[in-house]
Amino acid sequence: MPSLRTRTIPVEHVTIASTRSFEEVRANLLVLAPRIDDGIFTLLRYGESERALQELEACPPLMIFGQRDHGALLAVAGLKRRSVQYDIGNPLTASKMTRHRLPAGLYAPIRVLLREDEDGSVAFEYDRPASVFGQFDNQEVDAVAQQLDNGLRALLEAAAG
Repeated sequence: MPSLRTRTIPVEHVTIASTRSFEEVRANLLVLAPRIDDGIFTLLRYGESERALQELEACPPLMIFGQRDHGALLAVAGLKRRSVQYDIGNPLTASKMTRHRLPAGLYAPIRVLLREDEDGSVAFEYDRPASVFGQFDNQEVDAVAQQLDNGLRALLEAAAG
């Protein structure tokens, strides 16, 4: 019989507002954090881990794994808004955490929302990595999460600026 365990964890939510347009911020983000090359996952699937590692070491520190046009979903409610949800991270960073606590994979990559409100204001939103990874109570995970915190904040501030 399966068992279920729940607990409450504190999560810090971050909003980074921008004075730039949605399209400018989105374009900046795509330059600063390009889409990850799916060929890396093909290499791993075929056991080419050394070559995949070389490819990953040459990549930017943060990349976009995927994206979803969340704003398009609002059309079912008759609303027209721009909002894109991104998965941002780095496989090497994720492996540095999951090797110590495999459940950390639940939060890697990090989910980031770029949104435009009705008044035209633009912002990024995300849950601070150090707060979500902190639940695993592991020093190695915490150290990597803090680096991810700093890198993600710097990336999003640069894209918003």
